[in-house]
Amino acid sequence: MKKDQLSSDQPAAYDSEGRPLYLHPKEQATEEPPKAQTVHITRPTNPEKPVVSDEIKLKNERSKQVYPELSLSDHEYVITSVKRHSIGLFIPILLGGILNVGALIAILFYDIILEPFKSNGGTSISASGFIFSMAMFIILVSLITYVVYYVFTNNRFLLTNESVIQEIRTTLFSKRTQTVSLANVEETSYSQNGIIQNIFNYGSIRLSTIGDENTYRFTFVDDPKKYVDILNNAVEAFKNGRPVENG
Repeated sequence: MKKDQLSSDQPAAYDSEGRPLYLHPKEQATEEPPKAQTVHITRPTNPEKPVVSDEIKLKNERSKQVYPELSLSDHEYVITSVKRHSIGLFIPILLGGILNVGALIAILFYDIILEPFKSNGGTSISASGFIFSMAMFIILVSLITYVVYYVFTNNRFLLTNESVIQEIRTTLFSKRTQTVSLANVEETSYSQNGIIQNIFNYGSIRLSTIGDENTYRFTFVDDPKKYVDILNNAVEAFKNGRPVENG
């Protein structure tokens, strides 16, 4: 059989050790790349709940009693409620008091006030009508003053061991809540501008979050440095996984 007639499947010769030699070596099969496999991770139907100490349970129950409107988790409690300085109510209460005192004086001396309107072709104003008008004015001023007081005192800034909760009320019927996790708090600071704020020791708290252009502010804060220190301590404790000191 001629050399060129040899089948590629038959050996053309043998080496010194008796191993066959082929004219055309067999092509080796290329290995296919491993196929991607989908791994399914099973989760327990009833995952284990985190262990909550008796101390945290007690703090959680107390917080729910004092702040029933808050949705606190089983291991969350309120550390502090930031107090607002009463100086924020000074001007509206003073103005309301002045107006009401003026109206009371007008009622007491109504005969002197109405004297120019009597006779001589002047418009007749009855005493009862004047007193009624002044009484309605006092009620209106008192109502407005109360609304200002209610709105001011119901703007709250609460700090828990997990988040910051700010309740914002602009009118009697307008309210919204902002909640920021302590994990997202990037910077906290306070400011006191002017001689009055420094004398009476009140100012504003500023809070900014990671990846959020919004800045959260709370004004008329009594002793803002103290509350910023408490807030910074809570943020560091949360991020480092340790209990809040004096919390």
